[in-house]
Amino acid sequence: MARIETHGLRRSVGVGGLFATAYGNVGSSIYYALGLVAAYALGLTPVVFMLAGGLFALTAKTYAEGASMFPEAGGSSSFARHAFNEFVSFFAGWALSLDYILTIAISAFFVPHYLGAFWPALTHPPGDVIGGLIVIALLAWLNIRGIGESANLNLVLAVLDLCTQVLIICIGAVLVLNPSLLVHQVDLGSTPTYSHLIFALSLAMLAYTGIETVSNMAEEARDPGRDVPRAVNYILIAVLGVYAGMTVVALSALPVIGHGTHAYTLLGEAPPHGYQNDPVLGIISHLGLATGATHVLRYYVGVLAATILFIATNAGLIGISRLSWSLAEHRQLPAIFSRLHPRHRTPWFTIVVFSVFAGILLIPGRTDFLGNLYSYGAMLSFTTAHAAIIALRIKDPGRERPYRIGVNFRFRGAEIPISAVIGGLGTFVAWVSVLALHVDARYVGTGWMVFGLIGYVIYRRSQGFDLTSHHKIERRERPAGFIELEYHSAIVPIFGTDVDASALRAAAKLVGEHATVEAVYILRVPNQLSLDAGLHEEEKLGLSVLESAKLAGRKSGLKVETRLIRTRSPGAAIVEEAEHRKAEIIYLGTAHAPPSERALGPTAAYLLAHRPCRVVIETSPANARNGASPGLPSVGIHGAGQARPDGVRGPTDAERSEARQRAKR
Repeated sequence: MARIETHGLRRSVGVGGLFATAYGNVGSSIYYALGLVAAYALGLTPVVFMLAGGLFALTAKTYAEGASMFPEAGGSSSFARHAFNEFVSFFAGWALSLDYILTIAISAFFVPHYLGAFWPALTHPPGDVIGGLIVIALLAWLNIRGIGESANLNLVLAVLDLCTQVLIICIGAVLVLNPSLLVHQVDLGSTPTYSHLIFALSLAMLAYTGIETVSNMAEEARDPGRDVPRAVNYILIAVLGVYAGMTVVALSALPVIGHGTHAYTLLGEAPPHGYQNDPVLGIISHLGLATGATHVLRYYVGVLAATILFIATNAGLIGISRLSWSLAEHRQLPAIFSRLHPRHRTPWFTIVVFSVFAGILLIPGRTDFLGNLYSYGAMLSFTTAHAAIIALRIKDPGRERPYRIGVNFRFRGAEIPISAVIGGLGTFVAWVSVLALHVDARYVGTGWMVFGLIGYVIYRRSQGFDLTSHHKIERRERPAGFIELEYHSAIVPIFGTDVDASALRAAAKLVGEHATVEAVYILRVPNQLSLDAGLHEEEKLGLSVLESAKLAGRKSGLKVETRLIRTRSPGAAIVEEAEHRKAEIIYLGTAHAPPSERALGPTAAYLLAHRPCRVVIETSPANARNGASPGLPSVGIHGAGQARPDGVRGPTDAERSEARQRAKR
């Protein structure tokens, strides 16, 4: 009578959530990339950012097609796995891991610089280095303990950040914009020199950190084929618009001074006299506003920028956690990288190791070195992504592509996207320029790749695997012949260790004898893990609880459907399940839930705010007595009851009537 669906992924992020998360990462780069690029590009800074933006646009289209086909963590590593083999996949993944480490280091390093609007000691060594290390250590600790992300908070901050940047552009356009000055401060070949211009072009890709976020978030999108491309297009418009406006305002407020090799702009000069480490604060200081207005705006932007960069640092930690989990799950990294904390169930080893790497790279306090090294890893990863999309068009032309890049040409019967070809050539040339012009990045980046590849070979050989074949940690599959059924009655969310199925038996008193009850075990996946991460111990417990629910349902003569759902937002998952099943009532018992979910926890509050049907919340008597849930007393059924032929007492009509009255109240 009862069936178990052993594995369900709950996708709950829409276009707004995708845009907010990705823009929070990509858009945060304006706070540091502007000064680094301006130091070399001088008056051509807007042109350099637009050229890099064009390459970013081509790359974003590639990621949109890839992520819509493979909505899973891994980004370019995942694309390469499907297009080539495990060796190429690891190569891309290891380069991508360098990008995540650099994202953590760069974002954390600039947090104290913007807080320098309040405490100037944080704008120079050792204050900025110490502050950055504290940010990394704090976020590593929070991530090990299982910090969650708020999609609503991310959306609010992303919109607030975008509006603030547009406000600065508008104020600058009115007060300081000078098109004539912008033209006359450029003397190509001299100001800037050709070598500095090429150097700046290779560095400018730092401005578009975070595009991988779209791919990682695709596994949580409600409709990856539709939502991911839309989010990518919105991000493109927002980011390119902001960089175009901000750079022309910046070079009007802080114009190029001098000529030839002696030319400079305060926008790209190191502190204490320049604003390379806090360029947006430098723009505000030179907009010509009244002193009071300038101070207020500086404080506001300082707090906002520090918050956005703090979130970007956290996103880097979550990204590297999901990536390393994916690599470990596909037997490309040792199993220790997927080891979970015994209490918090987060990948503590991965978080600690990569946080240490980020801290080591941050200690010298050289932002140009961090930017160059990021470009090294990003260009390798992006080039692999472009190549993978082209290869898949040739090797697997019939694969479903919810989003398909337009403007193609035919090659050996396959439609090859022109944007991927141009983008791949562009990112490869950019990588070669980094290799040729940035000595530190050349040695450190190449050393990182060689170290990873040697480790990969040793690990695969030790496991008895070759270098290219696909091997994955086994996971339970849904039973053969599983048939999805329709539900029209009660949903009972189950948390934790409710092995006696008390919530299910209580909910049975609220439905008719022939009704169907769906017992849903909620397996909350930490943000630090991929949504389909192993979590075998948790799944084993969940299956045990569901088996108990199935037996309890049989004894009570109920039709019980059981389902295990993986989600990051239990409340949203339950609401979506209730809407999908057209349930008439949700019965939430919190006695066996984790402490944070007892009484009116986050899930109960969400259900009450978004209830798609009648909701009953049962709290333990202790919670009711302690006033933990005022207005929601513990639901208890009392009465003589009647015995069934099998000897198991079922609910009487009086009990059902009383329970329904409680539900109405």
